[in-house]
Formats: sequence, structure tokens, C-alpha cells
Amino acid sequence: MALHYPFPTYFILLLVTITRLIYTVGKTEQWKAPILTELDIDNISHKLHDDPEIIQMASRDYGHIVHEFPLAVFRPSSIDDIATLIKSSYNSFAPFGIAARGQGHSTHGQAMARDGVVVDMANLRKQRNGVAISVSKDPLMGHYADVGGEQLWIDVLHTTLKHGLAPVSWTDYLYLTVGGTLSNAGISGQSFRYGPQISNVHEMDVITGKGEFVTCSSQKNLELFHAVLGGLGQFGVIARARIALEPAPKRVKWVRLLYSDFFAFTKDQERLISINGRKQKNALDFLEGMLLMNQGPINNWRSSFFPLSDHPRISSLITEHSILYCLEVAKYYDEQTEINVDKEIQVLLQGLAYIPGFYYEKNVSYVEFLNRVRSGELKLQSQGLWDVPHPWLNLFIPKSQILDFNSRVFKDIVLKRNISSGPVLVYPTNRNK
Repeated sequence: MALHYPFPTYFILLLVTITRLIYTVGKTEQWKAPILTELDIDNISHKLHDDPEIIQMASRDYGHIVHEFPLAVFRPSSIDDIATLIKSSYNSFAPFGIAARGQGHSTHGQAMARDGVVVDMANLRKQRNGVAISVSKDPLMGHYADVGGEQLWIDVLHTTLKHGLAPVSWTDYLYLTVGGTLSNAGISGQSFRYGPQISNVHEMDVITGKGEFVTCSSQKNLELFHAVLGGLGQFGVIARARIALEPAPKRVKWVRLLYSDFFAFTKDQERLISINGRKQKNALDFLEGMLLMNQGPINNWRSSFFPLSDHPRISSLITEHSILYCLEVAKYYDEQTEINVDKEIQVLLQGLAYIPGFYYEKNVSYVEFLNRVRSGELKLQSQGLWDVPHPWLNLFIPKSQILDFNSRVFKDIVLKRNISSGPVLVYPTNRNK
């Protein structure tokens, strides 16, 4: 019997991971010396820095591919400082480009401003004069967190957990700013069920390209609200976001299954995301997928999940098939639901066409699961492999083209030309999310 899924599906292909694009606002003309006088009048020129070391920092990002040098780096101590800077450029006879830099985790220079000004959002976080992280409850919208755009998601997690709450949609890597990921959508393995991060925002305060401070939501300044969310920073700097919260689970049942057949792999992925109701208790909370190839070590930061004793078996299987496809799923639970989680996982995964004997699971804390990339980051840093070029690519592939993509790109290019030793992720999401 054919399976019919209620919503059109797109596959998210990440060569090799979710990255963040950082906002660029203002005008692109070159900054000329007279602007210094105007900034001095606005009492913010002392927050501009042109030390060689600071300029070097602002001229590179996580991609280590593009290098653009600003004339200065602006270190604000308040949101008003940023508004004043942008307004000064907008009203100037010699306007200059402005780029807001959070963690510098862009990969192709999106956080840079050649001959302009880079705003160091990390300084705002240190000053704590902007909005930090506060948890509240509304009779209609429920619990939410008001979060400064400069804040890190890892800090949002720890703060909201103190209230027994958490956001429902995350990126794989948590040491990114809230404003950065909301400018780029914020997509990960929870998106099929809960939508990307931008689908879980009630309201924002935005500094526009004119330097105006505007509050927007689905009920107020709607056009700006939807333009800024996922707008790659082209419509303003996010000063504050009101993020939806739900009760936080305590633990996670984390499962990986290996496939040698790509059709079976994607078919099973689509079947699992079709059980996607946000309130459905029997649905998965997380689903991703990845490629395993001999280009990379079996014990890299994503595949260290597998027990060492099974590495020879997995390596032999990769040699036999050239590529294995790993389906990764997770279901959250707490003390009340712990007794049923194993049975629910068994029911959800029943009938899947993975290779018999290649089923792996872990039980970990909720924080450990969400922050799983951090340990890999620290390991790569110790090996000098973190601050290296990252020519990464993220693509949306229509469901109708994903099988061709596997044969023409994964097999004929990535595999045959041996062009990638990093992680390659591929997983579906529902278009209605």
C-alpha cells in the first residue's frame, strides 16, 4: 500500500552544516573622514576602534575564506548606541556600510563591512545594558522569553531551564546569537515538527536601516516583522526577540539507524516527519540524517556516537557500499513519561528499512543532547581543526529531485572526487512549517 503524506516535503541538504548569516544594514558607499565629526557630535566616536588586532578580528569569520577590512569596529554599550550609529550613516552626506557581528559564524563574509563599520555585538552582551534574558507568561500566548539579539542560545537554554521551560526549535550549534540565527531562519532537526526558530517568535524590537527603533509582530508592523525574520539582516538589527517557550523535558532517547539504500532512507524519513503534530505525544521531537563515507574518520565528531567495538563492522559496511546513510532521531521524556518512551520509540520505528543489526541508541540529558556539537568543537580546537576554511553550502532540494541529487552529487561528485571529509547532512522538513 502506498503511503500518502499530508504535506509537501523539501529536503534540507547541508554541505556541511547550518551556518548563520549576519545582518548588514545601511548604505554601501565608502566611509569618508568627515563622518568622524558627525559621530563625535553624537558622542559615540570614542566607541570606534581601529587597532590592527581589532580590525583583523572583524575582517575574518568562521568560513576563513573571505577577508574584508573595515575602517573601524564599533563597540556599543547600549541599543541606543547602535541606533545612533545607523542614523548617523543614514543622514550623512557620506554614508558608510554597517555590519553587525555576533559570533562571526558566517562563512562567506556576511558579517564584514569593507571600508565601513563592524558592530561588535559581543560587547553589548558583556555590557548587559541591552535586553538580557527574562522569562514571563501571558494569558494568551503562554510562557515566553524576551531575549536581546546579542545573547547566545546556550545562555537562553540555561536561563529558561531554571523556570522548567525552553524554546522548542534550535540550531545544532548553540554558541550563536539570537539575532544571527533569526536573521537566517534557524533550521535544525526540530523544524519538521515545530518549525524553524523564526516560526516561534511572537514579537521583536528592530533597529531599521534609518536608525529607527520599531516594535513589530504578527499584529503590529507585520511587513517589517516578516521581512526581518529570515531576512539575512537586510531590513534591520534585531534588538530583542520574544521567543515562545514550552515545558522543558529532562532527558532524550537518541537513536541512529544505518541504511545502504538512499530511497529507503528518504522514504523512512518522510514517513516519520508525517507524524508531525506539535501537540502529538507519540511523535518524534528531532530528525536529521547524514552520510558516512570513507573520506572521513569513522570516529569524527558526529560518528563518535557509535561504540568503538562496532567501528570495524561499520567501516566494512562503508567499504562495501561506498556510502551509508544514517537516520538520526530523538524523543524527549521526563519522569512521568520515562516508563513509556521505549515502547513509543519501538512503535514509531517499527517497519523501517534500516540494515538489521545497525541500530544504536543513547539516553542523555536534554542539555547534553542540545549542546552535543560543543564537545566536538572543543576536540577540533585542540587538534587545530576548528579555525580552518569552511567552504560550506546549505541547500533546499525538492522531494522530486532528491534521488537524482544522491546519484549525481553525492555519488558522482562528492564520493568519486573525494571532495569532502566533513559532515554532510540531509533531512526532510514539512513545507507547511
